[in-house]
Amino acid sequence: MSKVSFKVIVFIVIASVLVILALMFGMPMYNVWQQEMTGKAEFSRAEQNRKIKVEEARAEKESATFRAEAEIIRAEGVAKANEIIGGSLKDNKDYLTYLWIQALYDESNSVIYVPTEANLPILEATRFGTNNK
Repeated sequence: MSKVSFKVIVFIVIASVLVILALMFGMPMYNVWQQEMTGKAEFSRAEQNRKIKVEEARAEKESATFRAEAEIIRAEGVAKANEIIGGSLKDNKDYLTYLWIQALYDESNSVIYVPTEANLPILEATRFGTNNK
């Protein structure tokens, strides 16, 4: 039995030495490979994040373009409406006077300045309940 035990012990020692040698040479190579894979993963992640930011910027640019076009269309509509209103009010003093009188009746807290002969308004210092004595 001593021969079998000796052979088993020698085999275990040789196997242990081979495992240790494999680990000594294999671990540095594994670490290099692992770092390379980690670097590739980080690079892929950074590349994907850059693509996402580029697409977000493109979407923002497209959105700004559409907002600008909408603002131009709105301004053209306002200009057209102003042109129509201005054309209808031109040489129509009676209607303008009517609108002015209606505005006077509608405004309850407004102050009206009436020009005098020197084109200076008459001011009411005590109109709103403040007495300057």
